Amino acid sequence: MIITIEDKKFKKDEIKKLYPAAIVKTGFEDETTQISLEWLDTECNGAVEVVEYGIFVTLKDDSKFSFYYKNREAFDSAIESLSKQF
Repeated sequence: MIITIEDKKFKKDEIKKLYPAAIVKTGFEDETTQISLEWLDTECNGAVEVVEYGIFVTLKDDSKFSFYYKNREAFDSAIESLSKQF
């Protein structure tokens, strides 16, 4: 089975890890970090500044791919498209 994110195709059996995350400012200079969407949606209460959203893929050969979205609507659309492929 082939999974497509944006224009990149991945063989499903070669994917080791695939996850979504929000990228937020840490409060130290321009540093950012990933946080779970669950925490963002349930616990955050506006306590962090979201920079962007991402879908992250690590393959079994340890190569990594990142797909970034500037707003939640574009990100949610990409996640919906991805979920339909499973």
